[in-house]
This record gives sequence, C-alpha cells and structure tokens, in this order.
Amino acid sequence: MKLWMRKTLVVLFTITTFGLISPPQALMSDKQAEISLSRQENGSPVEILSSIETKTPPDLSSFEDYKSSLLEEVENQSFIKFGTKISPVIEDHYRLVILPKIEKQIMKIVEERSDHDAFQSIAITDNPDPGRKEKIFNVYNMKTGEDILKFHVRLDQPPKEGYWFNFHYHLADDSFQTHYELGSIYWDRNTPPKWMSH
Repeated sequence: MKLWMRKTLVVLFTITTFGLISPPQALMSDKQAEISLSRQENGSPVEILSSIETKTPPDLSSFEDYKSSLLEEVENQSFIKFGTKISPVIEDHYRLVILPKIEKQIMKIVEERSDHDAFQSIAITDNPDPGRKEKIFNVYNMKTGEDILKFHVRLDQPPKEGYWFNFHYHLADDSFQTHYELGSIYWDRNTPPKWMSH
C-alpha cells in the first residue's frame, strides 16, 4: 500500500473514532517517512525526507497525539516570547483567555484540511521575535514551507491607560492584511521589559 494511502486511512480512522481507538497495526507497520526540519539562517524551513524502518508507530500516530504536541509547542513558543520578566505577570490571564482562542483558530485550520496531507503537515515556527517586534510564532505547512497563520502581540499605550499587550493574528487568505483580535492584557503604567527578557 502506498504511503499516502496508508496515512489517509490512519487519519480517517482516527477522526472517525475521535482518537479513542488506535489505528490497526497493519496500517502502522512497514516503512514510514520521517520528516525533520532544519532552519536556514533566514528562518525558512527546509524539509528533509528519509525512509526508515519502524517496528512501533511513530509518536504522533493519532490525531489526538498530534493535536496535543502542536498545542504544547504553541504554549512553549508563547512563553519563550514573553521571557522570564513578563511571563509571571501575564501568564494566568494568557492561559485563561488568549491561549484557548489561539488553540481554537489553529485547530480550525487543521480540521479544515481535508486532503491526505492534513495530518501532521502543519507545524509551529520556533523563533519568536525579541525586543519590540510582534511575532510570537507562525503556523506553516511543512510540505510547502508557506505560512498559514501569524500570531502576534503588540505593545499598546492608550492615553492615560498604561501599557497593554494586544494579541492578534493574520491569515494567509488575505495576504496577512486583516488584523484579527484575540484580546488584550494590561501590564502597568510603567514600560514593560522587552520581549524575551530574562
């Protein structure tokens, strides 16, 4: 059976059973393609494919495992961006209000993909911007290297209101032009540290 067909059946089986039942071992055995990514100096993904013999299913063999791993990376990249000076102040509000909205938008994109490449083809970049730049992370297609979503946080200072962190995202559908609000978190009247400060 061709690899793409096997992957398609695994995805369909997993979605149909809501990830509660593992796909049959017959679909999981044989040769699997391992995808590893490295980053060039400019930050663009480079895909390297190699065939390997596996006796056990890969770690991300079900939709639930994939989803869990993807969302864990979202959280990791967010807190790398915040650094140790900002994280303790905004962590609770971020986890309670902003993070669920980010996760919902990412899962919507993952679940909308109906082709056989949907499963495990979406990844999170691992290079948030430091200083005052907005980028937290991008969601991209590993096969094409193209960005699908860009999650940002901007520092706002409305008159006489102190500083706010404005969380938002942009979609590839409109060439990342529209600003989709996720929410804002109040910092203080004092200027916050730069992103990734420790």
